[in-house]
Amino acid sequence: MPSRIRVGFVGLSATGWAAANLGPALFQPSIQTKYKLVAVSTTNETSAKASAEKYTAQLGNDVKAYHGNTALIAADPDVDLVVVSVKTPHHKDAVLPAIAQKKNFFLEWPAGRGLEETLEIQAAAHRQGVKSIIGLQGRHSPVIKKVKELVQSGAIGTVRSTVMIGLVARDSNFWPPIVSEAHVYGVDSTNGATPLSIGVGHQLDSLTFVLGDFSTINATATTIYPTAAIVGADGNPTGKTLAATIVDHYAISGVLKSGALASITWRTGYKKTPGRRLLLWEIDGEEGSIRVESDEFTFMNIANPTVSLNGEKVEIAGVESGALGIIGAAWDAYASGDQPYATIDDAVKNHHVLDAVKRSIAEGKTIVL
Repeated sequence: MPSRIRVGFVGLSATGWAAANLGPALFQPSIQTKYKLVAVSTTNETSAKASAEKYTAQLGNDVKAYHGNTALIAADPDVDLVVVSVKTPHHKDAVLPAIAQKKNFFLEWPAGRGLEETLEIQAAAHRQGVKSIIGLQGRHSPVIKKVKELVQSGAIGTVRSTVMIGLVARDSNFWPPIVSEAHVYGVDSTNGATPLSIGVGHQLDSLTFVLGDFSTINATATTIYPTAAIVGADGNPTGKTLAATIVDHYAISGVLKSGALASITWRTGYKKTPGRRLLLWEIDGEEGSIRVESDEFTFMNIANPTVSLNGEKVEIAGVESGALGIIGAAWDAYASGDQPYATIDDAVKNHHVLDAVKRSIAEGKTIVL
């Protein structure tokens, strides 16, 4: 393989998550020494050509344009790694042609609409013997790394319990009661872009990365906001409403394999008001406690909350780099071959937990993993 990993990027359009975060993190000077963008693929010819021209000018090397079926970019012999960053309902159909071509791949979390699709992707990857990296970048946050270090050092003694409370505020316009036109697919649970899969899924990976896996799951849930008012790109109401089929409030508890008790409360839809914590994570040990909190950001894969140890703030190097630093660290880990970047096996493990949450709610009982 060439010294730089040659990337074919599916979904790198003018706007969206890939254009705003995933791509810019990959194109940072320190990361660009390990990667080279050689091709892009979007849904139509016009956007593909525009994207290719943009990145040819920006990066100083020719970038080829593909559109439509991802088998085309996957078949390009100059592509080593196919990066797939498209909406959740299209994950499986976009990544399987790349795997069929025996190409290593990046796939954005949640890596399919649910456990069944993620298992199908995993089986294909194992069958073809390809490497994978999944967009669960929270474990690369300097905050998460520091918290893990503190726990493993014995700074708070044996961990006995942990509580995580999260909120995706309505200001994000991602889930009801207010949803942007770009995110309307998220109000339909069958599309797999739910508060459980996206919200809980991302934080679950960070929690288990630090504290270990669950052995049991018990969950309850309810829908507080059954209707979504749709707003345009400018944030103004369109006058349209949609019925939501997603659950927006979860209470999840369980025992970790370590024996510690874990509890996650996850909600969406409240206004972002002064003093309201969007994230509060406490880890209680026999000898002390760690608190991770933010009233500005919810997701630890794109932002660094503050950390305190026994009530004293912990200064952590690297937090100023924000989302680009966190995502860039994941790209760097994959390129250097260092763990612990997330793979399709981690995605399946997380989906087993999320599936247990849904089963516990439906069956009204504790699920043993």
